[in-house]
Amino acid sequence: MKIWVDADACPAAIKEILFRAARRTGIELTLVANQMLRTPPSPSIRAVQVPSGADVADRWIIAACAAGDLVITADIPLAAEVIARGARVIDPRGEQIDAGTIGERLAMRNFLDQLRGSGVDTGGPAAFSAADAKAFGARLDALLSRELAARRQR
Repeated sequence: MKIWVDADACPAAIKEILFRAARRTGIELTLVANQMLRTPPSPSIRAVQVPSGADVADRWIIAACAAGDLVITADIPLAAEVIARGARVIDPRGEQIDAGTIGERLAMRNFLDQLRGSGVDTGGPAAFSAADAKAFGARLDALLSRELAARRQR
């Protein structure tokens, strides 16, 4: 398993949780963004800068990830693509998105896009909070614990 991060909009608190997890477990962590990112020195952590443009980082992650990998993103179309490839997805608020929930998420995203396109102010997501970071950390820890236990059994 490798961890791929749609890093352009990923909160700093989530990146820090991921850095600690990668150093602790040795699982490869790759942050993908349109801008240069700073990462702590570690053989298991790297950043990839892709050219600017719509969905360039998304396309890079889709091409790079494999079944069993973990992708961190709030981007629903990206989540749908990597789930179709067999990857797992957690959003930065700690919610796991899978084949059973992605259809509903895509439908809601498309519905809200239509409302916004017709001039309706749909608001936005709530501000990212410490509770969100805690939920993310708990979900990540549970997934990584299962992964490491499975590796020990192999």
